Amino acid sequence: MGKKPVASLIGVRPPENASFITLDDNSYASASAVELFHLARLDRRQRLPTAARLTDRLIKRNASILSSACIECIPEFRSDDVFLRLRTGNTVGAIPLISPTTGKVDYGVIVKPRFPWDGIGAMLSQMGWRVAPIPLKLDTFKGSERSIPPWVLSSMLLLRISNLLKTIGRKFELVTKDLTAPRGQVQWAEYASRSLPTGQFLSVPCMFPDLRQDRHLLGTIRYCLERIIDGLQSQVEHGAFVRRLIDLAQQLLLVVTDVPVFIPRPTQMETWLRKPLKNEMYVDGLQALVWTIEKRGLAGASKLEGIPWVMEMESFFEAWIETLFHSIAWTTAGTLKVGRLRQTTRPIAWDPPYMGSQKSLIPDIWLQWNSTTLVIDAKYKRHFDELQNRSWGSIEAEWKEQHRNDLLQVLAYANLAESRTIISCLVYPCTVATWNYLKDSDRLFHKAEITVGERNLHLWMTAAPMKAAVDEVVAPIVKQLIPVIRAND
Repeated sequence: MGKKPVASLIGVRPPENASFITLDDNSYASASAVELFHLARLDRRQRLPTAARLTDRLIKRNASILSSACIECIPEFRSDDVFLRLRTGNTVGAIPLISPTTGKVDYGVIVKPRFPWDGIGAMLSQMGWRVAPIPLKLDTFKGSERSIPPWVLSSMLLLRISNLLKTIGRKFELVTKDLTAPRGQVQWAEYASRSLPTGQFLSVPCMFPDLRQDRHLLGTIRYCLERIIDGLQSQVEHGAFVRRLIDLAQQLLLVVTDVPVFIPRPTQMETWLRKPLKNEMYVDGLQALVWTIEKRGLAGASKLEGIPWVMEMESFFEAWIETLFHSIAWTTAGTLKVGRLRQTTRPIAWDPPYMGSQKSLIPDIWLQWNSTTLVIDAKYKRHFDELQNRSWGSIEAEWKEQHRNDLLQVLAYANLAESRTIISCLVYPCTVATWNYLKDSDRLFHKAEITVGERNLHLWMTAAPMKAAVDEVVAPIVKQLIPVIRAND
């Protein structure tokens, strides 16, 4: 006798639609196992043991998936129910969960940024899309696309297609063309019937191999870009950043506008994937084309399967701070180096080398003037809000330890500078309301000063709002910097 499905053994009905647990980044949430697994119809004596078993199986089966999204999940037992207790970190996204009863993706976790999506979309646009959501190599799951703004996945697809266009190689194709001199195989019959009677003696129809880009692949890219643009057109009410996404798609479309549209069969996609010497950007780009052709993740109101994805909010915030200080460097005539591009990396030489732990120091931002150095470390944490709203003594020990580590880290970066004056600055995120209040009450900067011999070390702590208004945000920072720069330069 064959094995019965787990669901039939324990009397659990698989959900008709995927069930989601939705929460913000860096937050907690509890979900009832009885509700999640639809166990309310079971007898009370069966309900709790069944909920406990399914919860345990769900956590164990999805441990690696949850870990990849920085989500902690533990069971929480109460007298009348079993709960899944989730704790999120700095990662947002749509994460599928495999059902303990069906082995399919029947559940999922949606982690939203604790700052509004509209603000984040505009900020991504202001950053020039330095960062973007990252798709996960997991099964797709229905309904997730309705829990997040549709443009999120469109941005991911466009960036992948942009990278694909940069990596497309060339191959030999047989081309038929009129030339002034014979080349390859001359089409004499056509030359005699068309060129000679009209006096076009130097119009010689020839067929020859020519090294060209894959026109079928370019035609597929054109088809996908046109579909993405159509989808984005229905989402322009989300803000100007959607229009910028449309502009990006139209710029990419110009590259392939001379190529006829081509809709590939699955066998053609397999042929492209078998291409030798392919790189990761090429494979990712082809995957984006498949998703677009299958109507996944487009900006329109798609009811098909959604794409699992994550985005590291720490990297997002660092890219936002990089954008702000690009503007500050231009305003103050400073020289900017960026940790994201490995421009600030300082290796640590251990002796012996194999005993070393951390291999290098990498400040997020390094801004240099003649005799002044500004070192920035961006931290996607709630610490600045906490320090405004609560006394130091009332803050949890774990947060205090994290804040001390942040201070020690930025002070370590200060030792890398050779300038007479060094500013080590911690930057935390905050809400627009908090930032406006701190600015109006002149509490936006917390400062300390340390004198070491002939060197002056300034320790600053400030906040940057999650608001796409670069000039407005950088103005108070420039106001603080100018006196220090002038006093030393």
